[in-house]
Amino acid sequence: MMESTFNKGDRSTMRQTRSLVLAALAACLVNAGIGVAHADALDDVTQSKTLRIATDLAIPPSGMMDANMKPVGSDVETAQLLAKDWDMKLEFVQTTGATRIPNLQTGKADIAISTLSVTPERAQVIDFSKPYAVLESVIAGRKDVAVKSIDDLKGHTVCVTRGTTQDVELTRISRDKGFQIARYDDDATDVTAAVSGQCELIATSLTLVNQITQKAPDRPFEKKVTLHVFDLAIGVKKGESRLLAKLNEWIDTNLKNGKLNSIYKKYHHSELPPQMR
Repeated sequence: MMESTFNKGDRSTMRQTRSLVLAALAACLVNAGIGVAHADALDDVTQSKTLRIATDLAIPPSGMMDANMKPVGSDVETAQLLAKDWDMKLEFVQTTGATRIPNLQTGKADIAISTLSVTPERAQVIDFSKPYAVLESVIAGRKDVAVKSIDDLKGHTVCVTRGTTQDVELTRISRDKGFQIARYDDDATDVTAAVSGQCELIATSLTLVNQITQKAPDRPFEKKVTLHVFDLAIGVKKGESRLLAKLNEWIDTNLKNGKLNSIYKKYHHSELPPQMR
């Protein structure tokens, strides 16, 4: 009788001990990040019904604030269209060029729609969607300036913003091609120089070229040479394959139906490249 009582108590103690061991093991796994299911970003945004999008609101016309301090711009409307199509509340996470990727890595934003060009270096730390827009780097000038190629720059002066990709590229070839470079410290000063007539040629983005023409319609600038066309894509934290696939599906749909092209044309005054459309 005593042996039977002892056996029951022994079995109960063993069950309690096993439970404690399993609980301790589970806690260790959680702390170590081993064997724990990875939190899925698509599930998170679906459950919260909120899409947090990192967007720079100080780079017109992609992102800016209007007179009523409301976000506007091509990236802003792209984000708004995405949230509407997914039936989610949109929360802008204000960012700068330097904080776009950290906002994704630290979980402050679910995605980034912020003139984020696709580069091999960035692709090592975040994932990119399919391109939804482009950033065209060009040499532009007044219509009466006879330039159609890099070789035609000989004897001319090209204005650039100091330290930009245009500055680096043109500095490398200027001596061989026989042209001069005038450097300005920021885009605003560079554009002002073109508007005021100090520059006959400027190397910058096509977007800024359009702004020059808008500010000085009596001296319109036009694209002379395309230097590069950079793909702009939506940035996603590494490893979020389901969210990335859903974004790619959305981009395909809205390139085919023309909505993304319409947004781009509205703010950049040119259409997306034919191969994208």
